[in-house]
Formats: sequence, C-alpha cells, structure tokens
Amino acid sequence: MSLHLKNPLVFFDLETTGTNITRDRIVELSFVKSMPNGETITKTKKINPTIPIPAETSAIHGIFDEDIKDAPTFKSIAKSLAKFLEGSDLAGFNILKFDVPVLVEEFLRADIDFDVSKRKLIDAQKIFHMMEKRTLTAAYKFYCDKELEGAHGAEADTLATLEVLKAQVERYEGMTMMDNLGKKIGVIENDMEKLHQLTSSNMVDLAGRLVYNNQGVEVFNFGKHKGKSVTEVLSKDKGYYDWMMKGEFPMDTKRRLTEIKLRNSLFNK
Repeated sequence: MSLHLKNPLVFFDLETTGTNITRDRIVELSFVKSMPNGETITKTKKINPTIPIPAETSAIHGIFDEDIKDAPTFKSIAKSLAKFLEGSDLAGFNILKFDVPVLVEEFLRADIDFDVSKRKLIDAQKIFHMMEKRTLTAAYKFYCDKELEGAHGAEADTLATLEVLKAQVERYEGMTMMDNLGKKIGVIENDMEKLHQLTSSNMVDLAGRLVYNNQGVEVFNFGKHKGKSVTEVLSKDKGYYDWMMKGEFPMDTKRRLTEIKLRNSLFNK
C-alpha cells in the first residue's frame, strides 16, 4: 500500500556522539523523502561533529573519529538541508524525544530557525508502543516479517521505519488507539494530519519539557511545577524563567518558554 500524502513526508534517523540533546552532535544522518506521487529520494551523509565521538558510542553505531574527520560539518550543509526539507512533514522511529530536538538544535547552532510547529510530526514508535510495545528491530520483524540488517545505521533504520509505518497503517487503519489508562486517543487513518494528532499534537517544545494539557493550556511537564500552567508559574515564580534560561535545557525549550513569556507580557500591557 502507499501512504496518502498531501505534503512530502521525510523519514529520517540520526546517529550522534551521545544522547544529550544540548551537548551532543550528529555524526550521520539519513533522510528518505516520500513524495505524494510515490517517488522517494534518499540522502545519507556522514557529518563531522567537531567534537570527539566517545568509544562507547562508536561501539553502538560503528562510526569512529577517523571515519568523519574529512566529512562536512552540519553548519556547512545546513542551508541545503533546510531547503531539502522545506514544505515537508517529518516522520521516524522515536524522533519526538530525540531526533527532532537534536536536528533543531543543530540548525539553531547554524543560525537557521528550523521551525517544526507548522509541520506534521509522525512517530511510528508511538503507534508501535501503544499497540505492541516493542523496539524498531522487533517492529520490523513484527510488521514486515524481515530481519533488520544494519540496525543502528542511519539509512537502515530510516528505510525500516518507512516500511514499518506503511505496514502499521495497513494493519490498524480504522482501529481505535487507547492510552495506558484505557482512554480513547483516536482512530488510525491513512492521513498524516490524523497520525500527527495521535503521536505528537500535545508538544510545545521538542524535548517535552512543555506540553499542552487537555484544555490546550501550556503546562510544565517536569519538576516541581509539573502540570502547572506555564503562564501562571512565570507570573508567580519570577526566578523560574531565569533558572531555566541559565540551565542546561535545549535552545528550543528556552525559545518556546520565552515566546510564552513575551506573549503574556504583551497581553498584560
């Protein structure tokens, strides 16, 4: 089957120097651009992260400092990559909590405001975990009946995720998704807007520090103010904003927090 697309849908996967969104860097990226007419365009490239790759990380994805010493930096390809992704929605496996935030951080370091708020974000892992509770390798075996060769390689993982999402839609189309408490979330359809709503519509920032509650209000999703309105916290706890801005939070989180603060300041003028 084919996915019903209104916009190009770019499946992607990143290999990095580690798992810290604010500190670590991309060492390999792979994008598979699925077009509404059924055409696919694949771009895979190793990246010089400009920082050493820890040995324990290289042991996982097989990329060592020697492999990327002559590779381009992310900053040097950022403009062409942003152009390639222009007008496209994004999809992948576990991209919401890691790959998308890391990608946005890299763009921000390159002085490119890669805003994903107008894009649909579709995470096949969320559908899989809600329905089957497995990993990408198991998902590929379960949905596609294939062994994932080259797992933890960016291109292999990206192409596998494309196949997994197609198989998920084919298997579950018309079925109701439930959360862990048995509450109805929505119905799976071959529609990227609906899949976006099911997998990522409550996010305010990409790291998940700020989310929308059931009333559509932006609330904190961590720490002592978890579940509380961001606007109310910022108005009552004057030092909390400064603490977050000075803390080790992603630039995207700080940007969204500042937008809420400024919006509230203008509203109260």
